[in-house]
Amino acid sequence: MSTTTKMELNRTLCAILAEEIIAFHNQPKDATAQLKQAFKDPAIIPALCAVMSGSQNPQIRQSAAVMLRMRVKKHWKKIIPNDRESLKAVVLQAFMQETEHTVQHSLSQLCAVMVKHETPDRWPALLEFLNQSTKSSNPHERQVGLLLLNKVMESNPEPFKPHYCQLLQLFSTVLQDHNNPTALYYCILALTAITAYTGSEEMNQMRSIIPSLIAALKNLIKADQGQASEAMEVFNELMESEVSIIVPHVSEIVLFCLEVGSDTTLSDSLRVKALSCIAFLIKLKSKTVLKQKLLNPILQTIFPVLTAAPPPGEHDPEDVEDDSGDGTDNDNPKHCAAQIIDTMALHMPPEKLFQQLMPFAKTCLASENPYDRKGGLMCLAVLAEGCADHIRTKLLSSVLQTVYQSLSDSNQVVRSAGLFALGQFSEHLQPEVSKYCAELMPLLLGYLSSLNQAKVGHVTKAFYALENFMENLGADIEPYLPTLMETMLSALNNTENLKIKELAVSAIGAIANAAKELLVPYFPPVIESLKGFLTTTTEEMRSLQTQSLDTLSVLARTIGKDVLSPLAAECVQLGLNLTDTIDDPDLRRCTYGLYSALSTVNPDCLTPHLPAITTVMLLALKSNEGITAHIEEDKTFVLLDDDDDDDNEGQKDANEFLEDEPDSDIHDFAGVENAYIDEKEDACDALGEIAFNTGAAFQPFLESSFQQVYELRDFPHEDVRRAAFGALGQFCRAQHQVWKENPTEANHQALLKLLDVVLPCFVETVRTEHERQVVMGVLETMNNVIKSCKGEAFKSPLRLKEISHVIRDVLKKKTVCQDGAGGGDEADDEDQQCFLIQAEYDAMLQEFAGEGIPLLASSVPADNFAPFLNDLLPLLMSKAKSTCTVADRSFSVGTIGEILQSLMSVSGGQGVAGRLSNRLLPVLVAGVRDSDPEVRNNSVFGLGCLAQATGPIGVSDYPMMLSVFSNMLTKETDLRVIDNLCAALCRMIMSNVDAVPLEQVVPALVARLPLKEDLEENKTVFNCLAMLYTKTPALVVQLMKPIVAASSHVLGNKNVDEETQNTLAMLIKQFALQHSADFQKAVTSLPGEQQAKLSVAVSSS
Repeated sequence: MSTTTKMELNRTLCAILAEEIIAFHNQPKDATAQLKQAFKDPAIIPALCAVMSGSQNPQIRQSAAVMLRMRVKKHWKKIIPNDRESLKAVVLQAFMQETEHTVQHSLSQLCAVMVKHETPDRWPALLEFLNQSTKSSNPHERQVGLLLLNKVMESNPEPFKPHYCQLLQLFSTVLQDHNNPTALYYCILALTAITAYTGSEEMNQMRSIIPSLIAALKNLIKADQGQASEAMEVFNELMESEVSIIVPHVSEIVLFCLEVGSDTTLSDSLRVKALSCIAFLIKLKSKTVLKQKLLNPILQTIFPVLTAAPPPGEHDPEDVEDDSGDGTDNDNPKHCAAQIIDTMALHMPPEKLFQQLMPFAKTCLASENPYDRKGGLMCLAVLAEGCADHIRTKLLSSVLQTVYQSLSDSNQVVRSAGLFALGQFSEHLQPEVSKYCAELMPLLLGYLSSLNQAKVGHVTKAFYALENFMENLGADIEPYLPTLMETMLSALNNTENLKIKELAVSAIGAIANAAKELLVPYFPPVIESLKGFLTTTTEEMRSLQTQSLDTLSVLARTIGKDVLSPLAAECVQLGLNLTDTIDDPDLRRCTYGLYSALSTVNPDCLTPHLPAITTVMLLALKSNEGITAHIEEDKTFVLLDDDDDDDNEGQKDANEFLEDEPDSDIHDFAGVENAYIDEKEDACDALGEIAFNTGAAFQPFLESSFQQVYELRDFPHEDVRRAAFGALGQFCRAQHQVWKENPTEANHQALLKLLDVVLPCFVETVRTEHERQVVMGVLETMNNVIKSCKGEAFKSPLRLKEISHVIRDVLKKKTVCQDGAGGGDEADDEDQQCFLIQAEYDAMLQEFAGEGIPLLASSVPADNFAPFLNDLLPLLMSKAKSTCTVADRSFSVGTIGEILQSLMSVSGGQGVAGRLSNRLLPVLVAGVRDSDPEVRNNSVFGLGCLAQATGPIGVSDYPMMLSVFSNMLTKETDLRVIDNLCAALCRMIMSNVDAVPLEQVVPALVARLPLKEDLEENKTVFNCLAMLYTKTPALVVQLMKPIVAASSHVLGNKNVDEETQNTLAMLIKQFALQHSADFQKAVTSLPGEQQAKLSVAVSSS
């Protein structure tokens, strides 16, 4: 083709494009065939370049830039080299001459996409342009240069690394330019983009910029609060990526954020951003905040925010009534203030926090102003999760009294806050809160009696409190069941309001969690209502349907196999029918929960449907819904690529979209988008449980499920990561079960292969994961895998060392989520003192790690584990000191006891236990004298296990141990401790019967029977009595009356395991057979009901 013809074609194409772009903008869905055809022409790139730089219409220029960006993003490699080079020149030329900001913006995004393909070194003209424009004396040119710099840096920061020092010098200069707020804005965004990639050589430069950054943000706030809010993200990025940069400036940053967060003249979104920065800093560097004495200034500033009254005639969002009764619960400064206290509770030692916080809370609670009282209650409510132990052991009665009084406050705002606080306490302060059942249940039932008159929003809060309180009552719910179920069934059948029906369905789930089989009489009307809700397809029923699925799942797990098993297949079909007809992530998520619950009751009912069920779940895991920023213009222009034959058609990379257009509102993930995140989380949980419960039937789906779940281990959302790791653990346990049932070599190799991938992945995650909740989940899952797979988990020669060392690192607080991998805080004396005082959740993390030690001990020969155990024991023993918290002391001696118990079951265990005896005995003996009953209980258990684990080696310690126990038996009042004393004496007897003065010990022991609280120890006690009956029958016969009386409480007790019941039944039969007169005499002295239990035992085969 001649050059003239090519130029002619270009002109024609340009003309068509200009016309069609306007038509396309007006009706994008009816994109003309002509425009689509034009996109297939190889000359489209030069033509779009010509339109982009030559059109008089800014809308057309912008559209051409966007179309080019879409083309470059997907087809860079297909663009011929000449067109690439000319595009690089044209886009910079167009950018320089452009006057419209919207077009400049689209051009900068086009450059950003090109930089992803063409590194800066291969585009020297770009570097030259950036250098000149950002240093120009013309303020507008600097703005434009910084806009472009920001976009290319956000798109691809790493290739610019060689220029970081130079860039930081530039930023330092620009941040002083307070008269050019737009330049400040783009400069801060560019700084944010490179923060994650800076190295040690840039560290000092970065630190020196922080004061200028704060000053620049203050100026930007005056000019544009929206831009300032976005720019403040720089602090979060600095904290997350390289927190040591900000440690020297923590005080300045906190005071700046407090100033912004408390300024009521500023926008809510800006205040929220500032307060969120403080919460994030506390999460990452709570020790620094405490050390720099910032706790009090923070509390002084946030309490007025927490207690602020809304403008006259208005309400706080959570107190606004709307049709759904949910309130409009958006982010606002008041919620952020509560979130800061919540974060403090989760990340600070309760002793230090409460000392400074409670005076503020008490002042609020005593105030005449209802919003002060509400703020005080909100404060108590959000403390409950992070400081549960502290409140339960030191403050429970007083805080419950406060909440109890608030429920009858004259102001509904205060009553609502009281209900929220009670719901939080009920969730986090168990089991102690349930002991206040008699006082609280009548109050809560009183709220329900006025269901029809009350406002829906207030009823919602009452249900929240009631559900959380009821759920943990267990059998104590029985007296209230008739009233509760009458109220709920009436709401299901007679109420028109769908929200009230939904609340009643949810409450039935909570009642079922407590009542279990006691709910059976009410099951028929409940299941009929649920089926009715689940077979309608109208949109307004959706929320009620998701709740009905959740409650059906709870019923499947609680009401008993006999009741639900016959309905299992029908329930599966109900779920499948719903997801076939309705496309809703919440509804799908709830069906996964239902299938998972049914797999525990009747796994066979799932088998025929596994192909359909796993297909839906794997699609949910693969989906990019909810993590993709839906940019309107990209959705529009992607229509032009419909017919393209690109290999990756339809597979948009989530990262591309997320990075592509930061100025668009890509934070609209709340609402619908979060439902997709929740769906992924629940799909992981369900796949893991279904795989474990269906066993061999799941084998065809195990590999594809594993691959898809494994991909999510780095997912941006922490709940999805936690669920993914949980499912990986379940897959290992499922494969182990399949191998045990069918021990082929193929099944064994499949198990080892899984373990070789999953366990190293767990170890690495514990070391490097930032989120504490994820690490706790991984440790718990790893413990479950080791518990199931035992020795198979340690076939790899280094595995025992790797897992032992990662447990050690958690106990030493050396992992990333414990702020143990650097971070700019040099350890000092105060830090060393703080080592023993920590947030409760930090202690809980260490407990999860510690629980792995006995599991390791029971999985490998004792001599293999001994070197690692020697490393770990000092870390455990250090937590038994009297200066440690009750939780730490209890954990320490409890874990030592479980380690000793584990050593009994492995080869070489007795020798290792014997060698450790001298180190452990003083710790356990000190523990039995502790002021706390749980610590005493665990120490007694540990001493019993020490006697049993060491066998004959430990005989020399018997006189001292017997003296300790004898002393305790006369003084101890705690029933659980007394039960464990009996069990410990039995362990000593079974281990070395000749070393115990039986004539004195056994009568004292039998006098404490039956066991009152720790019913599991009946196994130890009756095994011991059965052994004594064969060794010294005369002694046992002398004590037949109290032994038979105690036995009558154990036989038929559903809380005592079958093996123990059988051991006891055999002993009773021998009594009846060999000593019938003594036996009959013992039996006849008992009440009729107990006599009947004994006669059943005697007559059973």
